[in-house]
Amino acid sequence: MNSPTIPSRAGNQLLFRFLAVAIIIYLIWFFGYEQWLAQDRRLDNYLCTQITAAAVWCLQLANFQAAISPYAANLITMNGQPAVVVGPPCNGLVLYALFAGFVVAFPGPWQRKLWYIPVGIVVIWGLNVLRVAALAVNQYYAHASVDFNHHYTFTFVVYAFIFGLWMLWAQRLSRTDNQTDTASA
Repeated sequence: MNSPTIPSRAGNQLLFRFLAVAIIIYLIWFFGYEQWLAQDRRLDNYLCTQITAAAVWCLQLANFQAAISPYAANLITMNGQPAVVVGPPCNGLVLYALFAGFVVAFPGPWQRKLWYIPVGIVVIWGLNVLRVAALAVNQYYAHASVDFNHHYTFTFVVYAFIFGLWMLWAQRLSRTDNQTDTASA
């Protein structure tokens, strides 16, 4: 009969380390962003207008009549009609912070973290641009389903993708070369 496995001391130490680092990162986020940067609004405004411009570029590349509204730099128009407003909750900043925070808190070599975090953020940024562009097309052609797709479909897709990036980090890239060689043997 198999006896239940008892977590190792090293496993518990890794868990406590992860939780401690995650709490520290959360406190930095709370005091750095929520109490200062969010109040200033410049970073959020920049990200909103930048995501808007990139989504419009993608839509134009796909031959849609998309533009940035002359009245609001975060408003996408399709054939002259308002389609999507990119606000601070949708500019991706929280997603970038969640992704980076997990990778920093999870054990692994810093040399890999230093390239994986920026690459992951760029990939998440690109996914967010495609999400905003898809919402604009959705608004133009099937506006009745925009609310559902914005709150559920695209949220599920984006978070599932980020979870996949985390799993890639946790299962493959967080290992040192010796651990990878041993695991593949």
